Formats: sequence, structure tokens, C-alpha cells
Amino acid sequence: MPETEKTKRLQTDMLMRKLAAAIVRWRGLFMLLFLLAAVYCALGLSRVRVNSDLTFFLAPDTETRRGITIMEDNFVTYASEDVMIANITYERAESLCETIRGYDRVFSVSFDDTPAHYVRASALLTIAFDGTDDEPGVEEARGRIRALLAPYDSYTYSMDIKNYSRQLAGEMVGVVAIAAAVIAVILLFTSRSYFEVVIFALVFVFAALLNMGTNFWLGEISMITHSIAIIMQLALAIDYAIIFSHRYQDECARFDSAREALVEALAKSIVEISSSSLTTISGLVALMLMEFRLGYDLGVVLSKSILCSLLTVFLLMPGLILLFPRAIRRSAHRSLIPDITPWGRFLMRSKSCFVWLFLLIVPFAFYGARHVNYAFSDSAVSELVYSESRAAMRRIEQTFESSTSVVLLLPHEDLEAEKTIAREIRALDGVKDVTGLSLIEVDDEHVLTDLYSPRQFAELLELPREEAELLFQAYGVRHEEYQALFGAPDSYRVPLLDLFDFLFELIDHGVVTLSGEQSEQVEALRPTLSYALAQLRGEHYNRLLITVDLPTEGDESRALVERVRAIAAPHYPAGEVLVVGDITSARDLGDSYTGDSLLISLLTIGFVFAILLFTFRTAVGAAILVFVIQGSIWINFSFPYLQGQSPSFVTNMIVSAIQMGATIDYAIVLMNRYQVLKAALPPRQAMARAVNESFATVLTSGSIMTIAGVLIGVRVSDVYVSHIGLGVGRGALCSVILVLSVLPQLLVLLDGAVEKTRFRLSSEEE
Repeated sequence: MPETEKTKRLQTDMLMRKLAAAIVRWRGLFMLLFLLAAVYCALGLSRVRVNSDLTFFLAPDTETRRGITIMEDNFVTYASEDVMIANITYERAESLCETIRGYDRVFSVSFDDTPAHYVRASALLTIAFDGTDDEPGVEEARGRIRALLAPYDSYTYSMDIKNYSRQLAGEMVGVVAIAAAVIAVILLFTSRSYFEVVIFALVFVFAALLNMGTNFWLGEISMITHSIAIIMQLALAIDYAIIFSHRYQDECARFDSAREALVEALAKSIVEISSSSLTTISGLVALMLMEFRLGYDLGVVLSKSILCSLLTVFLLMPGLILLFPRAIRRSAHRSLIPDITPWGRFLMRSKSCFVWLFLLIVPFAFYGARHVNYAFSDSAVSELVYSESRAAMRRIEQTFESSTSVVLLLPHEDLEAEKTIAREIRALDGVKDVTGLSLIEVDDEHVLTDLYSPRQFAELLELPREEAELLFQAYGVRHEEYQALFGAPDSYRVPLLDLFDFLFELIDHGVVTLSGEQSEQVEALRPTLSYALAQLRGEHYNRLLITVDLPTEGDESRALVERVRAIAAPHYPAGEVLVVGDITSARDLGDSYTGDSLLISLLTIGFVFAILLFTFRTAVGAAILVFVIQGSIWINFSFPYLQGQSPSFVTNMIVSAIQMGATIDYAIVLMNRYQVLKAALPPRQAMARAVNESFATVLTSGSIMTIAGVLIGVRVSDVYVSHIGLGVGRGALCSVILVLSVLPQLLVLLDGAVEKTRFRLSSEEE
């Protein structure tokens, strides 16, 4: 005969008590281990690598990800920035350009009197540097330019990731500081002992340090994950410590010894807290299954944060409690949470008014949530918080013709084909400019990729014919092309850029010495050639930089990309031509969203429903809880639609998974209280009391998540982070409201159906 439910429960309780007793007995060892782990993790913080490029997380087989990988392996992308100066004469702007051109590390400044650079007393300077963003000299040059333009009405836009990361980190420090202060007040209000808050703070600091300090194990994490992980951990997991602390104080009333009370509290809390964490983890696991790997990145880090919080509460917190039992006892105070039983009675007396209101709102909320205009590029995302860089970008776009860049990657073995492709693309409607090796002119008739014979090269540099032939022979020997030695000299031809690159190498090694006039002529070409080779030629690919006057998103932009591909593809083997840029990035991100959005919704709902079904043993009961929280998600995402905002597409997937996984706990708390009380009271009386008894837990957890999310939304300038934060905060508030209004009435209304679909597992039957 199978074991009875009572026997199994007793066995589980005994196992938990033995485990709890062992943890309490070895608490000193655990505290030492946590201290050592904290030191290790503190040292690991500096080793965490952060990636700010969302396209890094695209699936490896997408065109954008393949192209970016090739560019990272083959090319150097030098720093650049656009500077708009308003209310300035053309002559004064030209004078400033000349000054900037003279600065170290400034390669070029593009400015002329065309509408692309000067409109209505506003000048647009496009500044290119001869180094990358993270080089100290480039940063110093940027500082000098800002100092020069400080007296003017100027606006600077650049992708200076280093400074941007520094600014974002500073903003998040401010958010965490404010959130910590506000949450401390909430905890003081909802706690049973003032010293509890000190314990909570210590537990959270250790848990956060363990999580953040081990992120370097993952190799590289996204800037979004890095920015929001600590405050999301606070919002998602602080209630574990609260549950344990309150359970301990309940047991203190039953036991004379603090140690005995702690063992009993820990034994009961391990099961309760672990069960509570399952729904949160299930939502994060759903994120990890996204094709767009940002979901995996965020899901892993936040799941790790839940695990770190659980370990800290179960293994470290018992030792901290036994260090300060008197402080906890002496600072105990009466509950400051108001009794809201009258609200519960009102819900039961008012029939099902909130249910019908909810059912009326949900279809409109569903429509709004489905028709939000999600953005798939940085520039299209609505700003929630002022950003100097994005304000400059908007000002430039409003004053001058908007443009975006497209990169065409071509195998570099056929330079003549590249020249033909570049000229055809330049003639397309919508294309403003094309930059490539095959378009950089040496004189009126030749470009860098043209093939030169010894005679032509001698004429170009006014060299003796014999010296030019010797140079070609040396080049041929280096590249094992012996036609230069044994064939007719003028039948051997070499691309001019390769010949110059070889000549510079010989000059640098002292093998070749040119006369003064020839040396000046050659050295004048060196910066241009070095800049062009680093940016436009790789080991296996060349790239064309195409500037188009089209928006990043839209059918017209996609059509232009396909025309560019159609021009280039016939010249190379299938699959060798790649088009990369903001347009293709937005396209690939949009394609990934289409599948991921549905996948995340179905998986999150499925995981949570399965957990609820196993927990409550009633199909209708589990469905009611999921329906209410899913309704709160639709209501949450109808706000951007009503406000006309364009959040990033990642907001929908990330927030919906977190909201379903985390805030379903509020509904579980209410359902648990209701089921326990219903065994002794009529359903309506039981629910009125259940609303009151669950209020403290729902209020504490919900208000912390709401405040943490909203603070991110209103204080962080990064558009991705701010929209995610606001979505999480607003979603938590929606869930709290529905759980304390709609859910009680709906459970009582459908109580008969809930009970009819209740079942028992075969192992529970006697």
C-alpha cells in the first residue's frame, strides 16, 4: 500500500529539521565560508566583462551577427562623433574646423557649405579620430574639442561606450542608494523588529556580492543585465529573508530557546521559501530559452541571483540571527500594518463588481498590448529620461537630413568587381555616400585598388624605372609570385594599395630610402592609407561603408538593403556577401522577436500553470491565478500604447516573464490563506480574513518591486534599462491591485468549479 500523505509529510518534516539543525550547528563554518566567498567575489567584480551591443546576442546564424563577427575579426573601427553648432556663421564654423583638424588624434573633419553640413545658421561637423574609443589620446582629443566648443550652442553625439558605461553606472548607483533608503523605510514599517532591517541589509549585501562577483564565470554579460541585476535581485528575493525572519519570531513565542526556535523556523522556511522561488525561476528559465540570447544572459544572471539569495538566507542568516537575538527581541514592536479586514468584507458584499470591471477592461488591454509600436533600433526607442547624447542626436536629426550607415562585406580577392559594385551602389536612390578602397582616388584617373605596373608606379612617384622594377620583384618574392623576376616586367601588376603598404614596411625597416621630394609625397599618403586599410580591408574581407538617407526601420529601408545585395551577390559565391548595419540589425531583431514573444508567453504560462497545478491540485484554481496575473500583464503593456510610446522590443519579453514569474507569488499567498481558512469558515468569511492576512506579504513584496522598477524607469537615461525598469514596477503595481481586488471575488465566485476540479495524486491516496 502506498504511503499516506501524513506519513510522507512527517518524513519530510523530520528531514528538514535534521537539515536545519545541522545548519545551525555549523553556522560558524558557514559564516567563515561566506566571508571568504565575499572576498573572492569582491575581487571578481573587476573581471566582469560587459557588452553594450544588443546585436551581440543575436543568434549566430543571422546575417547581422555573422557580419559583426567578421568585422570584429578583420577591421578596426575608429572613433567618430557628430557635432552640431547652432547660431553660427559659416566662416566661424570653418575656422573652428581648422582648429580641430590641428588637434592630435583627429584624422579628419568633414564640413562644407552643402545642406548636409550647414543649414539655417547651424553647422554639422563630422569628426573622425585615428584611434578607437578606449584609447586615452582619443578621449583627450574629445575633451579638447568640448572645451573649444563650450562657449557655443553645441550638441555632440557619439558612440563613446566608455563614457556611456561610466554614466550609466553612476545613475544606477544613485538608483540603488535611493531604493535602499525607501525600501528600508518600507521594511521598518512592515517589520516586527527594527533590528530585522539590519539583518536584511547584511543578507542582501552578501547575496548581491555573490551574484555580481561570479558574473565573470559567464565570460561576458550585457550592459542591460549588468545594470539591473542588483536592483532586480533586491526586488525579487528580499522577501525570502522577510519570510524567514517572521517565521523565526513566530517560533520564539513557542520555544524558550532562541536556538530551538531558529531550527524550527528554518525547517519550515526551507520548503516554503524554495516553493515560493519556483515560479520566479520558471519565468527566468523561459527567458533562457529565447532565440535572442539576451534572454539567456538575463535569465542566467537573475536565476543565479535567486540561488545566491536562497543560499544566503538558509546558510548565513541563521548565524546572523543567533549573533543578535537580544537586539532583535528588544527592538520588537507591534505591527504597523493596518487591518484591512473591512476591505475584505466590502469585496465579499459587493458581489463581483471588480470581476466584471476586470472582464470589461481585459479585451481592451489585450488589444492595446498587442498593438504597441515596439522599436528595434536604438534611435527609435522613446526616451523616458533626458539624455544629453540622445538629445543631441534628436537635434541633429531635426536640423539636418537623417541618415544611417550600412556596411557591405565583400571577399577581397576581386578588386575590380568591388569597384564596379561601389559605383553602382553610389548611383542608387537613397544613397548619400559610399566609402571604400576602390573609391579612394590617387589621381584623377586612378584609385587605390587599381593594378599598377612598374612603369606606371615609376611615373606616379617619379622614380627611376629600375628602382620601381626592383620594388616589384621584392614584392613578388615576398608573395611567391615569381613572374616579377622571370616574366616581362610590365606584365606583372599589383594593386596600388598593396604596393604602398609593402613600400612603407621597407621604409620603416630601413631597406628603402627615398629622396626628400619623393619621401614627402609618399609620407603624405601614409595616414590616409593606414586609416583606409584598418577600416576598409581585412584578412579575408573588404568593406564598403554606405550612408543612406532613410530611417533605420521600414519597408523602404529593407528594400534598399536588398537592392545593394542584388548588385553585389552575382560577383561572388553564394552566401559570401553580407550586408550589416542598423537596418539589418533592426530586421533581424524584429524577426527574432516574432518567434520569441509567443514562445516566452507560452512557456512562462505553461511553467507557472504546472507549478500551481501541482501546488493546489485544482485545474480551475491554477487557471484563475494565471488568468489574473496575465490580465495584469496586458494592462501593464497597454500603457505604452495609450501614451504613444515606443519601448524596445526586449521590454515586452523580459518584463512579461519577470512579472508572471514573480508576481504570481502574490496570488499564491492569497490562495494559500484562503484554502487554510476555508476549512473552518464559510468561503466569504474565509476570503475576507485571507485578504487581511496576505496583505502584509503582498504589500511588502509588491511595493519593493514597484519602487525599485519605477526608480529605474524615471532616473536611468539608457532607453532599454529605463523601459524594463518602468515595466517591472508598473506591472508589480497592477498585480498587487488585481490580487487585492479582482482575485478574491473571482475565487469565491468560481469556488464550486475550483473544488470540482480538485484532484489528488495517486501517491497521496491511501
